[in-house]
Amino acid sequence: MPANYDMHCPVARTIDIIGERWTILILRDLLLEGSRKFQDFERSLAGISPNTLSARLKRLEEAGIVERHFYEQHPPRAEYVLTPKGRALGPVLKALLDWGRRHTRRPS
Repeated sequence: MPANYDMHCPVARTIDIIGERWTILILRDLLLEGSRKFQDFERSLAGISPNTLSARLKRLEEAGIVERHFYEQHPPRAEYVLTPKGRALGPVLKALLDWGRRHTRRPS
């Protein structure tokens, strides 16, 4: 998907990879829980469609943030794990967590 903003900016390049809806929550799950199977994400991310989840995981894999490890051959089953590049996003998500705790309220 071509971006409509200045890709010379590191923030823009980062948002191009992790800025789509659901992506940060996928990263959150991987950071907090470790390796996850597709169905684990579906349970955790109520409302995400299988097609959207698949697309987000594929994009993260293409960017080198997530790796897919197969644990069963027939039918093929995979689990997803963060790469070192993906784990480096931990402080970013921690900053979002801290900001959210300070500046947002839980729904009633």
